[in-house]
Amino acid sequence: MLNLTFEEITEELLSIAQKIVNSNIEYNLLENGREIRSLEELKDEFLNPLTRSVFIKRDETYIGVMDYLDENPNDHYPWLGLLMIDLEVQGRGYAKQAYQQYEKEMINLGKTAVRLGVLKGNKKAKQFWESIGFVFYETKPYKEDRQVDCYEKELKK
Repeated sequence: MLNLTFEEITEELLSIAQKIVNSNIEYNLLENGREIRSLEELKDEFLNPLTRSVFIKRDETYIGVMDYLDENPNDHYPWLGLLMIDLEVQGRGYAKQAYQQYEKEMINLGKTAVRLGVLKGNKKAKQFWESIGFVFYETKPYKEDRQVDCYEKELKK
C-alpha cells in the first residue's frame, strides 16, 4: 500500500495545484474549453469557504488535488467535486488509494453514501468511478451548457 496523505491547499501553494491541474489538458478542455487554468480561477475553486480542497501527497511530493463538500446543502450527501492526479504520475494507483482514504474519512463521519459528477465525454473518469463501485443515477445540467452524469456509491462500514 502506498503512503498517501492529504494536505490543505493554501494560497502560498496554489501554484503547485495549478501545475497539477494544467498537466491535465484533456480535462480542462472538457470542463472549461481551455487547456490551462489561471491562478485566479483556481483561487476561486480551491480557496473558498464552501469546499475542502487538499493536495494528495506521496511522501513529500505533491501528486494530486481533491476538492469536496462534506455535505451538499441541496441533497445532504457528501460530494466529491474533483480528484485529479498529475499527468506525469497517472496509472500508478494513486487515484484509487486517495479515494479509498477519502471514503474512510466519510465513513468515520457517519456518511452512508458519496456522490460525484462526471463531465459528459470524460470516458476515462466514467470507467474509473464505475470500476470502484459508483453507480449512475441521473444527468444534470452543468455550467455553460455542459452536462454531468451523477454517480453515487453506498458506503459500507
